[in-house]
Amino acid sequence: MAKPRILVLTGYGINCDYETEFGFNLAGGVAERVHINSLIMAETRLKDYQILAFPGGFSFGDDVASGKVLASKTRVRLGEEIREFIAKGGLIIGICNGFQVLAKFGILSDQPAEKYQQRITVTYNDSGRFEDRWVWLKRLSKKCVWLDGIPGLYLPVAHGEGKFFAEQKVAKAIEDNDQVAFIYARADLTPAQGEYPLNPNGSLFDIAGISDPSGRILGMMPHPERFLSFYNHPRWTWLKEDLKRKGLPISEPGQGLKILQNGVNYFK
Repeated sequence: MAKPRILVLTGYGINCDYETEFGFNLAGGVAERVHINSLIMAETRLKDYQILAFPGGFSFGDDVASGKVLASKTRVRLGEEIREFIAKGGLIIGICNGFQVLAKFGILSDQPAEKYQQRITVTYNDSGRFEDRWVWLKRLSKKCVWLDGIPGLYLPVAHGEGKFFAEQKVAKAIEDNDQVAFIYARADLTPAQGEYPLNPNGSLFDIAGISDPSGRILGMMPHPERFLSFYNHPRWTWLKEDLKRKGLPISEPGQGLKILQNGVNYFK
């Protein structure tokens, strides 16, 4: 069986595309960085891929609002192609700035992704500053295909606009639809309950990521592509010595790799 192909979008301030491409290749897929203009000019066709990834970064310099310009450009110029991609069963992941894009595009809400209605947003952190730290995540959604076999994760965040927000009725519908992928948590995976810095941005209900109603489209603020190896862990030197003293092997894969592997394995 052929390996699934992943289109990693790049261009105009996106700066986590190389890591995302590397991560998907490490996960067993065939990933390719593609500039958005190549899609717009039909030099590359989305229908030739199984997964679309919106990486992190600062698309269009975060002008107006993070992800807003890229979301508008993508919706206007590629909206129909993306609609067909979703309808045919493709997977989509948006990480950090990519989550902001999906939210403002209108793909992620309590409504079917094909409707393109923005009903959620990702906005300025309550701390009023850029948050660059590692956080614990508790997995909630049982239907999101990206989360198979993941009870919780330890991943880095790096954002100035990461606060999930929606009207109460929309947020409630997302919870009821089993769309909350991750919430910010403590090391024992109990909810952060809004406590800073466990919840680094003040997200409503501690939400760190959501899926669309189908479970095939995932948007998340933390960066799985930044924890692909044991050696990406911020305390890997201490952990290495601790494992050696206990006579245990060093666990090479990073926890973020599992998310990308789930996307690839969905098509195997």
